[in-house]
Parts: sequence; structure tokens; C-alpha cells
Amino acid sequence: MHPEILSIALFWFVTAYTPGPNNVVASYSGFNFGINKTIPHILGVTLGFTSLVIFLVVGLINVFKLFPIIQIVIKYLGTVFLVYLAYKIASSTKSTDVERENPVKFIETFFFQYLNPKGVTVAIIVVSTYVDYGENYVNYATQIVLLAFLFSLSSITLWTFIGKFLRKFATNDKFIKYFNYAMSGLLLLSIITFYI
Repeated sequence: MHPEILSIALFWFVTAYTPGPNNVVASYSGFNFGINKTIPHILGVTLGFTSLVIFLVVGLINVFKLFPIIQIVIKYLGTVFLVYLAYKIASSTKSTDVERENPVKFIETFFFQYLNPKGVTVAIIVVSTYVDYGENYVNYATQIVLLAFLFSLSSITLWTFIGKFLRKFATNDKFIKYFNYAMSGLLLLSIITFYI
């Protein structure tokens, strides 16, 4: 077992469960579309983030160290996508609008993990801090990847259920409109945190 497993788990917990783009969109989707239609988002986030951690563990971290400009490009591309997503969420203000389509599909969510500034930064910090390329490399790397998977899956699922729970209070289109505005605003607020 990794000697700092509790530290790693605490870091994953804090970063996974706090509001961020994935969690906000999960709540929005759970609220507007329900649990079943949000499963592609849950799987996209979980598998996309886990694959990002795997790629970092097997060597992508060295690319980021050699070319730090890549992180800057990711941050700006991710920001553009999130602004578009916030607009899309805010503009679906009626219950008939949200019935038409899901805000994001599995493939969009999966690949967004590689542009998500919060997710990329968190993954880089964990891999560069806790993966030792010595004799315990495979063991430690496996633990890091498993924790990434578990915390990602559990947090995104919880935020989906929070959105679904809040749906009970949606008695009219006005409430739905305000909820969607709030989710859009939180998404934009999470973008601001990348730059301060």
C-alpha cells in the first residue's frame, strides 16, 4: 500500500466532491433529464478522467513538464467549451426545451476531461507528487488510478442525485428556468477560479 494513501484519498475527495464543471453539469443533467439519461455523462466523466490519469502515469506527465504551454492551451480551450456549455444550459429555460436533448453526450464528456482545467491540474498534481518511478511504480500507479476511478464515479453520481432530488421542488417552468440559470452561473464561476 502507498505510504501516503490517506493523503492521496483526502486530496482526491476534496477535489472530486467540490463544485466544478463536471459536477455542475451532472446536477443540471440529473435535474432536467433524470438519472438514466445522465448515465452517459457519469460514465464519460469517470472513464475520461481515469484514462487521463492513466496516460499521465505512463508518461504524459513528462510532456507537460517539457512543454508547459500545453497546459495553457488546454485551459483556454476548456474555457471556451465551458462558456458554450453555460450558454446552452442557460438557454434551456423551459421544460419543453430540456426534453429535446441532453446537454452533453458520452463522447463529449469523455474528451472534455482532457480539456477540463480543474481535472488536468488535479491529475498532474497527484501523479507528479505521489507516483514514484522506482521499484514500487506499478503498485503506486495502480492505486492512484483506482482511487481516481472511485472518487470520480462516486462524486459525479452524488451530484447527479442532488440534481434529481432538487427536481422534486420544480413545480413550474419558472423554477426550472431559475435552476438552469443558477447552474449556468455556477459553471461560469468555476471558470473564473481557473484564472485567480
